[in-house]
Amino acid sequence: MKKWMKFGGVALSLTIMMVLFAACGGKSGNNTPASTTENSQTAETAATEAPKAPVETKKAKLVLNWFPKAQHGGVYAAKEQGIFEKHGFDVTLEPGGPQVSAVQIVASGKAEFGLAHADQIVIAKNQGIDLVVVAAALQGSPQAFMFQESAEVNSFEDLNGRTVFIQPGITYWDFLKSKYDLSGAKEMTYTGQHVNFLADPESVTQAFLTSEPFFMEKEGVKTKTLLISESGYNPYNVVLFVTKEYLEKNKETVGNFVAAFSEGWMSYKDTSKEVNAAIHAANPNIDLDAIDFEDQAQKEFVYGGDAAEHGFGYMTEERWSTLINQLADLGLLKNKFDAKEIFTTEFLTGK
Repeated sequence: MKKWMKFGGVALSLTIMMVLFAACGGKSGNNTPASTTENSQTAETAATEAPKAPVETKKAKLVLNWFPKAQHGGVYAAKEQGIFEKHGFDVTLEPGGPQVSAVQIVASGKAEFGLAHADQIVIAKNQGIDLVVVAAALQGSPQAFMFQESAEVNSFEDLNGRTVFIQPGITYWDFLKSKYDLSGAKEMTYTGQHVNFLADPESVTQAFLTSEPFFMEKEGVKTKTLLISESGYNPYNVVLFVTKEYLEKNKETVGNFVAAFSEGWMSYKDTSKEVNAAIHAANPNIDLDAIDFEDQAQKEFVYGGDAAEHGFGYMTEERWSTLINQLADLGLLKNKFDAKEIFTTEFLTGK
């Protein structure tokens, strides 16, 4: 009995040793040192956390809303500084102009991305073209009336009794005429030339706050301006858009493009001097100092307002709904629609 008890004790000891050995072996069952395993896990984690490099560079075309200007500064920053490439794009920029419609080109599928003004996107929707705005480069519109310093224009009603050079059919003029009694204003077609405006010191002309006053200053003419937005008509300016169909099929691509677009604009804020030289090279018809002036004059429109609090490109449903209602009240829309149908902030990072 004692012998069996002795044997049993030995067996029990061996069993305990085997269990302990197996337990130790379990940690290194594949003969891999623990430290090596931890290193592998660390490397695996780092690989997971590292930003994914774009697997494939995609060609994309962006149609500008006008000839290259400072209002495209973020686009040229992204192009010149390799930001588009970093996000996986080989981008072709197509200049706009009076005979070029970014809306029509993008809608036809000849370009993936376009720039336009917010009211143009709403009008396009009314015409059956489904576009979606994914970022707003300018939070407000720098459109204004410009007049010579000697003219006493303090409100929109003061346009009465004066010649007003205005582009036929421009939406904000219809809005102003519906809100104010401007029956005493004499409408003359705006041609982009200011010869007649200069010849009549009491006249008023449409202008961009960020451009025309500088040109007049160079001519030795002092001017003042009245922003159209003070009337309550203030659509987002220079918005980035795609077709609804393209967005639905290419969400990741659109998201990457918006990231590059936004990063370009944030870079332009600090590197505009070198980027403006690139814009001038793309459009030598505009002087470099004029581009520099526009760059400085538009800063509040790009980085101020809601963008200062919520980040570049920010948009609100309230602003879009207001615009839709204004255009509907002018009789420019067949039917009102939900603002959520034509814009999204889904791809904005809030920076």
